[in-house]
Amino acid sequence: MNSVEKAIWYVEGHFAEEITLDDIADVAGLSRFHMSRAFGIFAGRSVSSHIRGRRLTEAAKSLCEGAPDILSVALDAGYSSHEAFTRAFRDQFGLTPEQVRAQRHVRNIPLVEPMKMDQQFIINLEEPRIENGRPMLIAGIGERYSCETSSAIPAQWQRFGPYFGHINGQVGDVAYGVCCNGDDASNFDYIAGAEVKDFSDIPAEFARVRIPAQIYLVFSHRDHISTIRSTIMTIWGKWIPESDHVLADAPNFERYGPEFDARTGNGGMEIWIPINS
Repeated sequence: MNSVEKAIWYVEGHFAEEITLDDIADVAGLSRFHMSRAFGIFAGRSVSSHIRGRRLTEAAKSLCEGAPDILSVALDAGYSSHEAFTRAFRDQFGLTPEQVRAQRHVRNIPLVEPMKMDQQFIINLEEPRIENGRPMLIAGIGERYSCETSSAIPAQWQRFGPYFGHINGQVGDVAYGVCCNGDDASNFDYIAGAEVKDFSDIPAEFARVRIPAQIYLVFSHRDHISTIRSTIMTIWGKWIPESDHVLADAPNFERYGPEFDARTGNGGMEIWIPINS
């Protein structure tokens, strides 16, 4: 059982209790940041969102079986009032607890069921190389995402495409997808951009990020870009947890060199993960 599997096991066995990200990270043997990132990649939602969804799912099942006291169900789900429970329940499922109890089924609501490791996403990776990365200034279109909203990243690249090659002070013909400013809820900033000489003459609407000199693990993804999720899940969910490397608190990024064809999605790219050792 690898670290992410341990985290999944712990969450599924303790979601009804008061558990924290620190508890889960300790069981998995990972840092808070790594645990949050790896869990979000596999679950498609943050740890807190998954736990909330699991609690509300069990509450919905209890209600559809005719639970007479909604407040008791609310308390069991970790809510101190009928009002707070109803608000969370409606936000999660689009129906009130009373409506689910009255209809006596949950076929029309999106339940959050127990999570399992999806082995179809685990692939054999090439051994990464280690690079000493130089400082860079990256500018481009930036957005903030959660695990649930990150599927919009390809559209972000479409918006950036017309700028590429026409940015004042652009350095080279490499595009970068930079992940930075992550938090414990698996929210992060993503910048689709290019390296620039300085930030003095770029479009006002562009986001900017300074990438320091850093040691990196560099993973190659040689298949079509549509399969990138498999590579990312294997890196964060298997390769890094099983390695002895210590992750650095610095941006990680995708590197799309001139061999990458944005029109066809072919040509391959690289994923650069910062490490301390």
